[in-house]
Amino acid sequence: MTYEEWETQVAQDIKKGPVWKFYGYRKALFLYDLVWSDCEHWRGDRRGHAIIEQIIRSAGSIGANIEEGFGRGFGRDNARFLKIAVGSARETQGWYWRGRKLLPQDIYEHRISLLNEIIALLITEINRQLRFTSMP
Repeated sequence: MTYEEWETQVAQDIKKGPVWKFYGYRKALFLYDLVWSDCEHWRGDRRGHAIIEQIIRSAGSIGANIEEGFGRGFGRDNARFLKIAVGSARETQGWYWRGRKLLPQDIYEHRISLLNEIIALLITEINRQLRFTSMP
């Protein structure tokens, strides 16, 4: 499923929230749904069970920390939660690396690329939040 196809399926209640305006949040939710589907590749192999538990947690943490940060307003407190989201995104990349042998190569490459995009969006937003708070 493409991002565009996925976005048409997102509930309007989610799209109405202020955090939806942040593109990185939308990409994090999209990633989580992809992770959920990817678990089917790992489920059939005993070694994949540990990956499933960890990757669901780390991928879910990306969006959850963005939500928490945006719930705290604009500035340093928000940036702190966005930094945690970056850590969760990097952890998710690590779990994809560990589970890559049970995934088709194109799926692995797409997920790593998507995570790189999410990390870049988060870092850009962190810098924006911190620049705003340091202005005289």
